[in-house]
Amino acid sequence: MNKVFLKECPCALDMGDGSERGLYVNQDYILQKMRKIHRGISLMYTYYPKDKTWPLRASVACPQDTPTGAWDYPYEDYFPYRGGVEGKHDDEPFCFMKEIRQRGMDVVLTLTIDPDLTEEDLIPIANDLRPYGRILLRVNHECTGTWFCFNKRATYQKLADFFVLVCKVMHEHAPNVKVILCAGMYEDATGKLEMEDIFLEAHKAADIWSGDKYLALHWGWPVDVATKDTKNYCCYDVDAVYDTAKKTLKRLREITGQDKPMVLSELNADGDVTGAYEQANMMRHFMERLEQDDEKWLSAFTFYQFRDDGRLGLEITDPNNHDVGIEQPILASYRKSLHREFFSQKLVSDKPIELPAKMRWASSEDAEGVEIDVKVEKNPHYAELYFEDNLKDMNLMIEFGGYWFYKAPGVKFVDLMSYFFENPVESAKTFKLRFFAPPADGLNHPQDGSDPYTAAIGEWMYNYETELPALPKIRIEYEPVSLFKHYD
Repeated sequence: MNKVFLKECPCALDMGDGSERGLYVNQDYILQKMRKIHRGISLMYTYYPKDKTWPLRASVACPQDTPTGAWDYPYEDYFPYRGGVEGKHDDEPFCFMKEIRQRGMDVVLTLTIDPDLTEEDLIPIANDLRPYGRILLRVNHECTGTWFCFNKRATYQKLADFFVLVCKVMHEHAPNVKVILCAGMYEDATGKLEMEDIFLEAHKAADIWSGDKYLALHWGWPVDVATKDTKNYCCYDVDAVYDTAKKTLKRLREITGQDKPMVLSELNADGDVTGAYEQANMMRHFMERLEQDDEKWLSAFTFYQFRDDGRLGLEITDPNNHDVGIEQPILASYRKSLHREFFSQKLVSDKPIELPAKMRWASSEDAEGVEIDVKVEKNPHYAELYFEDNLKDMNLMIEFGGYWFYKAPGVKFVDLMSYFFENPVESAKTFKLRFFAPPADGLNHPQDGSDPYTAAIGEWMYNYETELPALPKIRIEYEPVSLFKHYD
């Protein structure tokens, strides 16, 4: 038995899960579809606590007989953020944030925030986010645009100053939070970033630089249908988009004198415009360019999104039942890329250790677990893990052959056969079976047992530690339990 480290990969992948265009899909379903964890799961929420209609969702508070656009409301039509002044830590988005962390991923939280809020208004949000380990917070994204409601309430300079204020509050009150600025990108005509002078101090204050860029987009959704006769969509050269994003990072380094991680917080091609087959081809080409580029300039990107009411998802929502997704060709293509080494966290074996073994979880790119060798003689009929009473309450993420499995507290059995269904073993092979332990309730807790939402800033915010007292029992069998007749 050895210690094993989970470390960052050359380019991380995050997955968007829910927005104005679709409902949140539970992480167990996504894991079964993708067979591997992402670095993070991206959630989108809005926070305008001083509006009269708050906390109703905008489209509910101000229904439109004839919809004119996704953002033609008093505030953005994301689901309301129920923390902050309300302090509802068991409501949205916290119920989903806990689920994401339990399953070994980081929270990537987009918040559109009323730019008239003060420092005192923002401190409760910082306190909300303290127990969630490394959390990536994107505030008032696409801020050089015109479409979002915060753009209609404030000047660009005010939005830039507000972002700097958010950074100040988070760095002081929730230093585990990394703040993302999603602003204008490089323009060939000027040789500068869009509004780079206005947002210069915001770029300097941010922890992570970002832009949103779609390879194709039907912005008229959901009001109309994209056809060859309409002008409510765009479609770009994938290579041109790639080069623009790369030039954006180069220009940011020049104007700030800094070097920070660069991410693309929303990326996809819209099947409304390109159709389902070309959507998959465009994203595959973009990801291949990333892998082939020796400069390795992009830290991560977020695929927008898992299930979409339009055609911006790996699945589209079944209009008969929003709990059902219809898989698109891009799902298999993207999943194949997700499992490639370039887009996968590194698993690094270390020195032997003994039981009970300490396990540490900081983030999906910084964790310490346990690994053992499992020899498989041929393709099995049963490959199972059994967790006895001293293990049943543990929360574990399990990696086997590149596939990831989740064991929730209280669960006593994990079936590994889904790996062999798709990767049959033709001759004897030794696998690494790896165990990691993210927070059992999704939260980091102070050692003194105090409330994590009100406890003082400390090391507890960065690491969750637990102990593995024993290993599960492993059952591998190569024949059926009983066979009446063999059918060829």
